[in-house]
Amino acid sequence: MTDAPTDRPVALVTGASRGLGFLIARELADRGHDLVVCARSADGLGPAAEELRGHGATVHEVAADVGVQDDARRVVEQAQQRFGRLDVLVVNAGIIQVGPVQELTATEFAAAMDTMFWGQVHPVLAALPLLRRTRGRVLAITSIGGKLPAPHLLPYTAAKHAAVGFAEGLRVEAARDGVSVTVAVPGLMRTGSTRNALFTGDRPAERGWFTVADSLPGLSMSAEKAAGRLVRAALRGRPEITLTLPAKVGARVHALAPSTTLRALTLVNRLLPGPVGSGGPRPGHTATPPSRWFARLTRTDRAAAGRLHQHDDEVPVRGD
Repeated sequence: MTDAPTDRPVALVTGASRGLGFLIARELADRGHDLVVCARSADGLGPAAEELRGHGATVHEVAADVGVQDDARRVVEQAQQRFGRLDVLVVNAGIIQVGPVQELTATEFAAAMDTMFWGQVHPVLAALPLLRRTRGRVLAITSIGGKLPAPHLLPYTAAKHAAVGFAEGLRVEAARDGVSVTVAVPGLMRTGSTRNALFTGDRPAERGWFTVADSLPGLSMSAEKAAGRLVRAALRGRPEITLTLPAKVGARVHALAPSTTLRALTLVNRLLPGPVGSGGPRPGHTATPPSRWFARLTRTDRAAAGRLHQHDDEVPVRGD
């Protein structure tokens, strides 16, 4: 039984409280969709949902961890109860951990897999019966890190490789039931996510190189532009979309000459900071204030954080 049946299309977006997920939800609202938005933090979700309502959408908020099966089912059930239908599912929940493998434990790998692999599998499996009824769309946000390895991002890379495999396989199988799956493979985007990325090892140095790379035009792209292209691709039923020229070139070269790219990335890794025994991950916003030159280089990242609801996360406690 539904609270308010609607003739408007309905989209469910995970990881929608900030960054790319928020922008994708906003793009869908601008295209006439009502929304179910989900994130782990109710406090973070509220301001984003309120802004989305200003774009003409009816918005239903659900605080949940979609890496947990029962939570994912609850989110989909609430979408059905509230709207009676589901036309688009965007699986976008993510976590970024930056640092050398010597500083990591299984805890970081488990967190990455829970968020970016199981955080896709659980909501997709729960939503497929609804999507079959509407011949709906799935937009699976993976990463160029799921196509080739990025140094000092090993938990992220491993989880995104799993996410790419799941999304590509889902595309093949779901088509029989009329459900279209778009595998999104973005490169670096200016989302302001470095404030809450988790850094280990030499944290100031790790945050420095990662934030600069994430801020530079040409290497990274506008998150607003990325969201528009991703939503268009999903609504048109494109099988895959890769964003940014460096990501496109990197994926193609790695597919053709994997030994070459692995050797090149091994050399890049030697240029990055080594392990220092830091004792666990900390979010970027806890770092010491940046130098003047660093602030100038990364001003686009800070501006994006302000626009895209990048509220500061709590400092995690490592549970080895």
